[in-house]
Amino acid sequence: MLVKYLAPAVVAIGAASAQTAAVPTATCTVSGGTTTVNSQADATGLANCRTVKGSVVVTKDVAGDFELSGPEIITGDLRIENNPNINSVGSDTLQMIGGEFSLTQLTQLNSINMLKLTSVSKLTWQSIGNAADMGMTQLNKVDEITISDSHLRNIDAINVTSIKSMNLDNNQFITKYEPAIKSISGDLTIQANGLDMEVSFPNLIWAMNMAVADVSKISFPSLQVVNGSARFDNNKFDSFSFPNLTQTKTGDISFVGNENMKNLTFPKLTQIGGGLLIANNTALTDNGDFPVLDTVVGAIKLRGNFTEVKFPKLQSVRGAFDLSSTNDVTNDCKTLAKMAPTTQGGNGEIEGTFDCQSNNKEANQDTSGKTGSGEGVTGGSGSDKTSGTKNSGAAGLSVNAGLFLAAAGVLAQLLL
Repeated sequence: MLVKYLAPAVVAIGAASAQTAAVPTATCTVSGGTTTVNSQADATGLANCRTVKGSVVVTKDVAGDFELSGPEIITGDLRIENNPNINSVGSDTLQMIGGEFSLTQLTQLNSINMLKLTSVSKLTWQSIGNAADMGMTQLNKVDEITISDSHLRNIDAINVTSIKSMNLDNNQFITKYEPAIKSISGDLTIQANGLDMEVSFPNLIWAMNMAVADVSKISFPSLQVVNGSARFDNNKFDSFSFPNLTQTKTGDISFVGNENMKNLTFPKLTQIGGGLLIANNTALTDNGDFPVLDTVVGAIKLRGNFTEVKFPKLQSVRGAFDLSSTNDVTNDCKTLAKMAPTTQGGNGEIEGTFDCQSNNKEANQDTSGKTGSGEGVTGGSGSDKTSGTKNSGAAGLSVNAGLFLAAAGVLAQLLL
């Protein structure tokens, strides 16, 4: 049964309302703030409402094809949740949802058709269990997006240029994504989507935090500033570049468990506002190209099969510097030791402890962010153990890509 609402404009029309029902003019104020729709007939009862002030909730009693025609604006939420019987959701009039557009636990949903919808405050689509098609062409304003565990083929119809946050995970049929987004003021999370997913953000200039896993290709050709952290763990790409990134203001840069990655380049990066973690990228034989990196506000931790480690312009590391390689990096250790704290015989450009190991067979296993005291370090002698660093096993960032956002503070443990 449809919850009662007030429709002053309809009342004013009086007996003529039946003749004008096809042209919604009323503002319908929902009693109690929510209209509950238990059938298609209940939805048809909103046909005269141009604006619904409040939320619309469609219950699990609605089956088959659901159509909401008439309303152009819903000031609150539109929620269709926990319904195993609904096949399609559509509206040929709805243009704006002021709150959340939630489609959740709809195991038989196969199409979403809202060709006039342009604006949604928050879009949450989770556990859409059938191969759903997105019939949208004009959705150009969304603040927050979560699309999770869906069978959507693509999300190209979401054509926004700025957004607060986006989470795409476990969408097995989405294999390519190239949005027009220019700025992300909150978190960007992409993980566990279609096999060999390719991602490109050609217009993105500014982002807050980003965490990407399980993609085969990714590019950020225009990105200049990351205000927080940038984390890329357990991906399949063979190379990565931030060609125009100049700084992270407060957060870390992390590459863990990207087993195919052979090249890593940051040609314009001058400052990392947090720490730098490069670990267990087994095809990477150097630490990457950081030709102008000057300052790391946090710590630097490097673990891998490195034969060369260089930071030609590095002048300040305010946390620890901790390097371990399965190969011989003795000469690079000696060069880097010149920056060690004065208590370890260096010039103090590294403010935390300095640890450098060559020929450590377990170097790729230690990705936890934990280090030893650094006592007795001489800048690397080529022996298996030169620093007192203790390996903590294959814990931390490389174990579970689904948890890598929770590891945002891992490098802070290295700060002194």
